[in-house]
Amino acid sequence: MEREVATLFAPQILERNPDIVGVTFIMKIDPSKISTSITPFAMIDEHSALPQEQEILFTMHTVFRVGEIKQTAENSRLWEVQLAITDESDPQLAGLTDCIKDEIVGKGWYRMGQLMLK
Repeated sequence: MEREVATLFAPQILERNPDIVGVTFIMKIDPSKISTSITPFAMIDEHSALPQEQEILFTMHTVFRVGEIKQTAENSRLWEVQLAITDESDPQLAGLTDCIKDEIVGKGWYRMGQLMLK
């Protein structure tokens, strides 16, 4: 059902503009890896114009691992991207974070600028 809703509008938009492609993100959320203290989120369906969509709002620092990326069989301009939520104990994420911390020196805005240049 959710996949049908997600792909309902894409073909209409793709028909109007031949220069764009559509992307559907399929999120795999392991409940054991998510909690409001580690990954704050909000169920916003009661505040949405379409409450039946069961929308969830994640914080900006939520990290997802990109899995398979494939074209859909129905439309060559529509792609599906599999995402899986990570948590603070993810060893690859911890390794990447440590590497970035080691490479980026300085303080404040200078450090932010160095990160952006990487």
